[in-house]
Amino acid sequence: MSGSSENALGVYISIPFCRSKCTYCNFASGVYPAGEHARYVDRAIEDLRGAAAWAAQGGVELPRRVDTVYLGGGTPNLLAPELVSRLFAALRCEFVLDPLAEITMECAPGQFARGTLQAMIDAGVNRVSLGVQSFVSSEASASGRLHTRATVEEDLRHLRAAGITNLNLDLIAGLAGQTPGSWDASLDALVGAGVPHASIYMLEVDEDSRLGRELLAGGARYHARAVPTDDAIARMYERAVERLSAAGIEQYEISNFARPGFVSRHNLRYWQRRPYLGVGLDASSALFASEPARTSQTRGAHASEMRPVLRSKTTEDLNAYLAGAEPAETAWLSADHQHEEAWFLGLRLNAGVNLAALEAEFGRARVEPARAAAERLARDGLLQFDGSVARLTPRGRLVSNDVFQEFLGLERETALAHNWSV
Repeated sequence: MSGSSENALGVYISIPFCRSKCTYCNFASGVYPAGEHARYVDRAIEDLRGAAAWAAQGGVELPRRVDTVYLGGGTPNLLAPELVSRLFAALRCEFVLDPLAEITMECAPGQFARGTLQAMIDAGVNRVSLGVQSFVSSEASASGRLHTRATVEEDLRHLRAAGITNLNLDLIAGLAGQTPGSWDASLDALVGAGVPHASIYMLEVDEDSRLGRELLAGGARYHARAVPTDDAIARMYERAVERLSAAGIEQYEISNFARPGFVSRHNLRYWQRRPYLGVGLDASSALFASEPARTSQTRGAHASEMRPVLRSKTTEDLNAYLAGAEPAETAWLSADHQHEEAWFLGLRLNAGVNLAALEAEFGRARVEPARAAAERLARDGLLQFDGSVARLTPRGRLVSNDVFQEFLGLERETALAHNWSV
């Protein structure tokens, strides 16, 4: 994680409830009885109240000052107003929210419970991300979404009337039935909505979603045979980059675009490796150790004190979570793993990776193998690399996972050759 200290924290709260499960969704979310909502919020509040003790026991620093909060899902706006109020009251009781904190809530169009929007305003929510995915009703319906374009436009009016103007809209390139023409229609609607932020995702095919399993099996359920080809999806993504840029919504990360001053501060925290606490189902945390550690892992011309990082993740099983399960995964990141993360997270950003900053953090010897990999990828046209900053090219963004793989394991191979401790 970048820097030697950090005096502010980001808090992510997972709300896993949905009115319907989208065919492409691979998150730990689902359709549960409304009666589970209160039990779940009670359990999340327990996590917030116990966070300081958990951090102390684990030997990690947990800043009390919070400057970003993100409620993700799932569909957080399904929560009843009193549950939203209770959750934020507990958060403010345990932490000090910065007066200028960015407080984001993911919402599904047309699914605001009565009074929930007012409860959000009262709680301090000042940014909303609407999961639109497509403005074309047939595409949205085929993927399990419950809204129409008119629904989205109505929600935008209500949000703005309530004073929330920092708005994001999500779109997915590659939904079943999507064509270049229908994709342009969604892009037209997004640009016409006048929002300051947009997220453009390319459809992921993996076995953790119903549609992904069907595609991998060569089946026809969930309109799998109407899913565009990989090449068509790539062209849609490139079209989105072009259209949004022309509208003044510039790309700053592989999937994220913003007008000046409207980047997602919370998501930047992940890509810049700054500390965050995750609360709720399938939520991740990354926190600095309370004390620096001087070890042989800090190789280089001037070994510096490393800040070990603890990464943890809660269970994906709702019943286990409600029963009080401990984190499902907890691990200290070695200096090598932190260096790898600095590459594959930093390269997601258009700003790229600054090698001088990495050498200052990790030592020149550890960075040299990655420098060689960057030079090789630049020759292949996947990176722009001037010797000091490495950035993905437009082609590199389309195969970013393959690019990231080139930076995994380099240090271990070099360490074995030099008999280094890793």
